[in-house]
Amino acid sequence: MDNGASSYRRFLEGDDAGLKELIESYRMPLQMFILSFAGQEDAAEEAAIETFVKLATKKPRYNGKASFKTWLFCIGRNTATDYLRRQKKHDTISMEEIRETAADKPSPEEQYITDERNRRVASSMKKLKDEYYTALWLKYFENQQVRDIAQILRKSEGNTKVLLSRAREALKSQLRKDGFEYEDEQ
Repeated sequence: MDNGASSYRRFLEGDDAGLKELIESYRMPLQMFILSFAGQEDAAEEAAIETFVKLATKKPRYNGKASFKTWLFCIGRNTATDYLRRQKKHDTISMEEIRETAADKPSPEEQYITDERNRRVASSMKKLKDEYYTALWLKYFENQQVRDIAQILRKSEGNTKVLLSRAREALKSQLRKDGFEYEDEQ
């Protein structure tokens, strides 16, 4: 499979089934990607839909320099950023939405523990070499594949795998130095 490029090419040539295939294949992964940095399910869903509308109406050119998924996710990220910026200007929330959101949230104690853990991990990550930080960020926060990370970092896939392994070890070591206790699940 060419990761969606042939479906998009068929759509550009007039076959609407190509766009339908793209939406079926990528709607949920794109929505989850956007949710990872937007933090709002409704915003992620709207931005994902808006991304596919952009494909259907503006028909941007896919040049094949990156995988189709990477290209689509870049469009999705930009669309989500624009969507969130627009939403911020007109942000209103009903009391019902506040109640629903409050019911879904963890307890203040659970949230504090999670926030503190995330803060400590982020603080430790910032102490790593820039190359390690970037590789870990792309892998675990941007959910990029090794080949895409290699392309971004201009390294071979083999070097990138070694880099990620060393970055994980450096992060574990830094976390220990910073007094962070965790269970190693490997």
